[in-house]
Amino acid sequence: MAVMPADRLLVAVAQLDPVVGDIAGNLGMALAARADAAARDADLLVLTELFLSGYPPEDLVLRPAFLDACERAISSLAKATADGGPAVLVGAPWRGSDGGVYNAMLLLDGGAIHSVRFKVELPNYGVFDEKRVFRSGPLPEPIVFRGICIGVPICEDLWGSDVTTHLGARGAELLIVPNGSPYWRDKHGERLRVATGAAVATNAPVIYANMLGGQDELVFDGGSFALDAGGAVMWRMPQFEAGMAFAECTRAAGRWRIAAGDVAPDLRGPAADWRACVLGLRDYVGKNRFPGVVLGLSGGIDSAVVAAMAVDALGADRVHAVMLPYRFTSAQSLADAADCATRLGIRLDVVPIEAPVVGFEATLAPLFEGRGRDTTEENLQARTRGVVLMALSNKFGPLLLTTGNKSEISVGYATLYGDMNGGFNPIKDLFKTEVYRLANWRNTATAPGLLGPAGTVIPEAIIDRPPTAELRENQRDQDSLPPYDVLDAILADLVERERSVAEIVASGFDAATVRRVEHLVAISEYKRRQAAPGVKITARNFGRDRRYPITNRYRDGA
Repeated sequence: MAVMPADRLLVAVAQLDPVVGDIAGNLGMALAARADAAARDADLLVLTELFLSGYPPEDLVLRPAFLDACERAISSLAKATADGGPAVLVGAPWRGSDGGVYNAMLLLDGGAIHSVRFKVELPNYGVFDEKRVFRSGPLPEPIVFRGICIGVPICEDLWGSDVTTHLGARGAELLIVPNGSPYWRDKHGERLRVATGAAVATNAPVIYANMLGGQDELVFDGGSFALDAGGAVMWRMPQFEAGMAFAECTRAAGRWRIAAGDVAPDLRGPAADWRACVLGLRDYVGKNRFPGVVLGLSGGIDSAVVAAMAVDALGADRVHAVMLPYRFTSAQSLADAADCATRLGIRLDVVPIEAPVVGFEATLAPLFEGRGRDTTEENLQARTRGVVLMALSNKFGPLLLTTGNKSEISVGYATLYGDMNGGFNPIKDLFKTEVYRLANWRNTATAPGLLGPAGTVIPEAIIDRPPTAELRENQRDQDSLPPYDVLDAILADLVERERSVAEIVASGFDAATVRRVEHLVAISEYKRRQAAPGVKITARNFGRDRRYPITNRYRDGA
């Protein structure tokens, strides 16, 4: 008997936080979401790209046993749909009949696999290298579900025109787009622009489902939305928050429409960056099962911001701060660290490092005889602090956070095995001027899901004070580096935009300063390669985005 087309379809969009490799846990999350969708009499539950494996699974996809586990999970989820409740559209790595492995979406209904569609456009730039593990699928046909032609372009498929053009030509009446689209600044606006173009080109409404959560350096910010055929936003889910939304789709006069609902704000600027850092930190700690975090609280801006982010992510009871003074540590630094810890409500221990530093210097004195003091002795202080903090991490189990910003990491203004010690860095992709901007924002605002107190949590004295590493008398960062507003502008051109030295000088910067900064960036690659992972905030971060050789004699203009 022919299936009569329906004139109403209720689609549940689950914006959830799966864990890479936790196939059983992700399956349980999918079953719970289906129960929630069934309670609202939804016809279809949409889960996101590679939901069952977690995204991105990287080289796990190359392991046959991993694929076997994903297939067993799909079988279990398919069997659950035999109860007559909602069908499920879910992402998983899937072996095709040709033996290749594909990034797939599977429609499960009536106790079985109803349809399978493979991703066509495999991103292979920036943070993505899907061509390493997946094969590209053929141009997909719409899925006919309960008499409705549904196109399912998977994430990157929406960004090229071939897949959506094909789906439109083949009669797709509704586009459902499952995504694993990571955050970087203003990314949501890009998604909206591309989805609007697809809606207009196909004359079909778009349901855009994006995943949530942190995975190593990546943060997925959610922000799922629905558009009408003209590209107008009908509803949008909050960014950085898990949840479920319902797209009520109805057909009248042969056209599908989506009912209007709540439109969450499009977060931008410091509010979005802060929440991305917090979500990335929270998930890194939680998904790797650390009981909490420990960090050095120096009285400076970077460690104060990291401490505030940690409290917002985990709560004050899971954050342990340590002040590690030496003879060059000022009374103001001690007071500012204590003030910051009090405002955040965190434990602060003071562990003087005079004895171990003097011990190291005494041990090395016979070898250093006849040589003056230099950065070697300064680095001994930083490395002693690193040893103490790592000992606390080893003994009690918390993750050690490192607190270097992108400006310092760019030019190597950091001590390897010293202040670079640590397992994660939430501000790794923030220039120094951006750290200040976020500190000022956090002191005047808060947001849903942040666990720290409202108000001025970062003392104004820390924000107003000139930055210093305090490794020698009267030291200031500006003794070794250009002013941060100048340095950060040059670094943004060099690192983010890959502009040449000549172009940067032509835009108004001092030629000698630009050449020096370019040289420092080049010779610091070996340090960055050993740095802790950290949250990606910009379009071009150190790590997954920017991959330069360590052994490299090229210098621009040399």
